[in-house]
Amino acid sequence: MFLISLPALQRNTSILRQVKQAADCHLVLALKGFSCWKAFPYLRDDLDGCCASGLWEAQLARDYFQKHVITYSPAYDEEDIAALCEFTDHLDFNSLTQWFRFRDFILNHPRFISGDLQCGLRINPEHSTGETPIYDPCVPGSRLGITADQLEGADLTGISGLHFHTLCEQNSDDLETTLAAVEEKFGDLLRSPQFTYLNMGGGHWITKPFYDRDRLIRLVRETREKYDLEVWLEPGEAVAIHSGVLRAEVMDVFESAGHQIAILSISATAHMPDVLEMPYRPDVYLVDPAPSDAAPCVTLEGENYHAATNEPHLPHTYRLGGPTCLAGDVVGDFTFPRALKAGDILVFDDMAHYTMVKTTTFNGVKHPPIVLQHGDGRLETIREFGYPDFRDRLS
Repeated sequence: MFLISLPALQRNTSILRQVKQAADCHLVLALKGFSCWKAFPYLRDDLDGCCASGLWEAQLARDYFQKHVITYSPAYDEEDIAALCEFTDHLDFNSLTQWFRFRDFILNHPRFISGDLQCGLRINPEHSTGETPIYDPCVPGSRLGITADQLEGADLTGISGLHFHTLCEQNSDDLETTLAAVEEKFGDLLRSPQFTYLNMGGGHWITKPFYDRDRLIRLVRETREKYDLEVWLEPGEAVAIHSGVLRAEVMDVFESAGHQIAILSISATAHMPDVLEMPYRPDVYLVDPAPSDAAPCVTLEGENYHAATNEPHLPHTYRLGGPTCLAGDVVGDFTFPRALKAGDILVFDDMAHYTMVKTTTFNGVKHPPIVLQHGDGRLETIREFGYPDFRDRLS
């Protein structure tokens, strides 16, 4: 099951609230990272709203978070625009062609005329800071964002904001160099009275212990003063990091070509695809029903969790694989403090963000239920999946 700790979520949002208050900016939840709406009531007071990647996420934000809604998508169609203009607060565009296509409709919409709807453009500062190409929107030929040369001489009537999103699991030093690139390429635009907001996107690891929050606060305040505009941040991972786990059962253990294989009840490709896409190596714990002082452990629900390692060539090393037919459905090789057996419970840490939002019913593998853990330890199952969820998906 996916187990989400509400106290852990609230610890994160408490940090985010303190940061946004000190920086005098706005901070919203990126639904692409965490969209478990049953948890929204526990986050709403600390955050200013949500950012959405399209119509359906925006509707989720409107219906269940009920605060400010920012929408950005690489492309919209007429139905999207007509629906979004009725309720989104910021509507950001990925290209000038998209903006020009829908500009007349938007400029004549009552919510735009009243000022309730503002429009912006996503920019590409062409400044790469990440290490994983699949998550770098600044690579040459990127489909995300408008470069400075494309804006030269363009009629930007109706645009009041710029939006960049170039970070991924990064510290504020990378934001600082990115802001320097934004100043170099777009500073003159931002100084125009026409522009009232700058959205710095997500990828800020604000709630990590090593994150330099003081520098973030300084950068945001300097940016506000330099351009005289509102600043928005939209982290997803920082909201939900270290707040959820995925519990799995060992279904089978066997040997193959000198490797010990453990087949689990959960799948990398179906239930935690970032393990294959990012690639990302999760921390894994073995639940030991018998308390022990000999091995490092963390506690949750009164159980003892013994940390697995990635040390090679130790006696209890297992290749953890899923139950699908995909040959590459493998989490990785992990070493445990004892031999695994069928029925053992393994816990994968940090499975709340960018995990549940990506799960599938591939191969008809059973989908784990979603459970909230309350502050008093009470467990609330908010979603269970069954055969109809698999059957009805394609019918």
